Amino acid sequence: MSEYRASRTAVLVCQGRAVAHGRFAPGRFSDPTAALLLDDDERAMVDRARDGRQPDGWAERMAYEMVLRCGELMVPRTVAIDDAVRERPAGQVVILGAGLDGRAWRMPELADADVYEVDQPASQQDKRDRAAGLDGKPPTFVPVDFARDRLGDALAAAGHRAAEPTTWVWEGVVPYLTRDQVAGTVQAVASISAPGSRLVVNYQPTSGAVRIGRVVTQVMARLGGRTSPLSGEPWRSLWSPEEMARLVERHGFTVVRDNHLRELADGLLDPGPAGISFRSGRIAVADI
Repeated sequence: MSEYRASRTAVLVCQGRAVAHGRFAPGRFSDPTAALLLDDDERAMVDRARDGRQPDGWAERMAYEMVLRCGELMVPRTVAIDDAVRERPAGQVVILGAGLDGRAWRMPELADADVYEVDQPASQQDKRDRAAGLDGKPPTFVPVDFARDRLGDALAAAGHRAAEPTTWVWEGVVPYLTRDQVAGTVQAVASISAPGSRLVVNYQPTSGAVRIGRVVTQVMARLGGRTSPLSGEPWRSLWSPEEMARLVERHGFTVVRDNHLRELADGLLDPGPAGISFRSGRIAVADI
């Protein structure tokens, strides 16, 4: 992903949420904004997956399965993060690498909060164009090129108040950053987090099977004459729970829990975690 091209992974994640809405874990998972943030072609595959209409062609079948399995993944990930946001209400919420996140519109708990969305300029402009028709109070968009811009300065210019508690949501971004970039972001977040702040971070643990799975997915896409949404957006860092805890605690946060998505999926999805194809990822919640 670069400042010149919006993230395609963000589209896949949004498709997954649209597939899961009203279909997986009813009463616990809901995202009515997801389908509205997709264009017609992207929504067509969602409709097919929701209806269970499997394509005949091999390449189309692979795209269908990716969207469907991403929907399964999004349920525990989204529910865990939403619950963490609700547990520790703050007047400010910052979503780092927001992509096509719809929380500012769909979560009533955020109606009175100041929500800031931070993302690369190209991804953010794509989001703004797509969100033009959504009802409700939009977030404050904060375009940041992490190679050149200082996070604290950009947020301060947008109105963020460093002296007041902030809830930080960092979902689906960490694997795409180098270890130095992740550490630098945690340091920047901590420097403008008042007591009472919370950091909710989704990251990838070390897993050879998951790495192999990503490679196979991209190869299959090329063989089928399609462009994989994973191409051009490689993983650059994986973290063990111990490493992530040491990192955030070095900057003043205390981890209150850290769960694998398999644990979080238990009781939400049927079949249970053993039946989920995309079983990677953890959610850590840390307070300061």
